[in-house]
Amino acid sequence: MAKTITLEVVTPDRKVLAEEVEYVGAPGINGEFGVLPNHIPFLSALGIGSLYYKKDGKKRYVFVAGGFAEVSPTKVTVLAEVAERAEEIDLERARRAQERAEQRMRQQQEKIDHARVQAALARAMYRMKTRQQAASEGGI
Repeated sequence: MAKTITLEVVTPDRKVLAEEVEYVGAPGINGEFGVLPNHIPFLSALGIGSLYYKKDGKKRYVFVAGGFAEVSPTKVTVLAEVAERAEEIDLERARRAQERAEQRMRQQQEKIDHARVQAALARAMYRMKTRQQAASEGGI
């Protein structure tokens, strides 16, 4: 039985990650799912959150927002709209984005697209959470 599975994370702009890993946990649209080597094939839409993987017994994190994950027995391919390794996340930029989104939510104007503002807020908060999770586990 294989002990690793290939994890590939790509966005429209670049390949973010391509590694042999022991485990993948990802934020599916209907909740988090986990994948070990030899997993049954499936396809899932992704939500906004922290994808994590274990390599050499250590957890590593990648922020993802939107897209799809395709799972086969030997590979997990993540096609994300947005993906950033935890060490690439600019915390100050994420805090500013969170503040802008919260400010827009406080504005009680009908012209505000609340779904867009809530998505922007979620992206900012999960970016910070992803970075903090990685830092707290020594992954950065």
